[in-house]
Amino acid sequence: MIVSTKGRYALRVMVRFALIGGEGYIPLKEIAEAENISQKYLESIMTTLSKAGFVDAVHGKGGGYRLNRKPREYTVGSILKLTEGSLAAVSCTTQGPAACARSTCCQTKPMWEKLDQMIDSFFEGITLADLLEESKKD
Repeated sequence: MIVSTKGRYALRVMVRFALIGGEGYIPLKEIAEAENISQKYLESIMTTLSKAGFVDAVHGKGGGYRLNRKPREYTVGSILKLTEGSLAAVSCTTQGPAACARSTCCQTKPMWEKLDQMIDSFFEGITLADLLEESKKD
C-alpha cells in the first residue's frame, strides 16, 4: 500500500486544522502557503473533505475552512479511506472490477485479508488528537 500525495496532504491539512483549532475559518490560500501545497491541488482535496462532511466551508470574504468536529472524532483511517478509496495492501482483497479472478481459490488470500485488517485497525486507532499529542513529545 502506498498512500498518494492526496491522502498525505489531506492528513497534513486536517492536522493543521486540529492544531489551530478555534471557530474561525482559514482561507485556502493560507493553508496552501503554510503546508507548501499547490492551491489548485489543495482545492480538490478540500472539496473532497467538504463534500464528505469532514470540514465546513464558507465562500467569499472572511471564508475558508475549519473542522466541524473535535480532533478526537477524526481517525487517520477515515481520512485516508476518503482520499485513497481503499487501504488494501494488495488488489486481490478489493471488490469490484479490480478484484482478482483467483480470489476464490487463492491460498494466500487469508494472509492478505489479515494484513488489511491490521492496517485498518492501526489507522482507525489513531485520531487527529493523538497525532497532536504525539508531536508534543518531540
